Amino acid sequence: MIDPRPFDSLGRFDNDWLAARYHFSFAGYHDPRRGGVGPLLVWNDDTIQPQTGFEQHGHRDMEIITYVRKGAISHRDHLGNEGRTEAGDVQVMSAGKGILHAEFNREAEPTQIYQIWIRPETAGVPPRWDARSFPKAARAGALTALASGRSEDADALRIHADAAVLGATLTQGQSVEHDFGPDRQGYLVVALGRVSVTDAEGQSVELGPRDGAVLSATAGVTVTAEEDAEILLADVKA
Repeated sequence: MIDPRPFDSLGRFDNDWLAARYHFSFAGYHDPRRGGVGPLLVWNDDTIQPQTGFEQHGHRDMEIITYVRKGAISHRDHLGNEGRTEAGDVQVMSAGKGILHAEFNREAEPTQIYQIWIRPETAGVPPRWDARSFPKAARAGALTALASGRSEDADALRIHADAAVLGATLTQGQSVEHDFGPDRQGYLVVALGRVSVTDAEGQSVELGPRDGAVLSATAGVTVTAEEDAEILLADVKA
């Protein structure tokens, strides 16, 4: 089954430096029909104005994956980690038993990011931070694991969860397939472009820029680019 979440229907928060859109219930936005997908609890679409950002604050027992769509995000935490993650690249923070961090846009243009939170399998692990470059050319026409707790995804950033976040870039007319194992489900977001999504049961839905869709009760899906597109897919427990 494909349950689309059009961008215009997402929860929203706006102030002078942040425009946030919430795929699932978050902060002051609560929709009982949109409480997350299994251990995938948060998927926020954030636009951060130049020279602004999230001041130091804390988290615990959460795997936080940041995918940079445009610009760059600069990270700093109480463990001494500092880094700048650019568009198309990914950073992962395992909050574990507790971490304090700040995330800022130090660039001259707005930065656009996805913040993806996944509940870990084990609580109280040592906190950590890591980042990696994932060139879009390397994931052209194929879903590539960006962050994962699965043993087969050796080249992905590691998370403490039975889950994976995958990404692909597609040219118009190109397709990718993804199979879900038993008791698995997913969430698909179109970062750029427009795609059609067809599940194993024959349901088909078209998604546009920044739309999302819950993928459940299906053996798999085929995603076809109606125009050049960039997609992200989270594969998690049902």
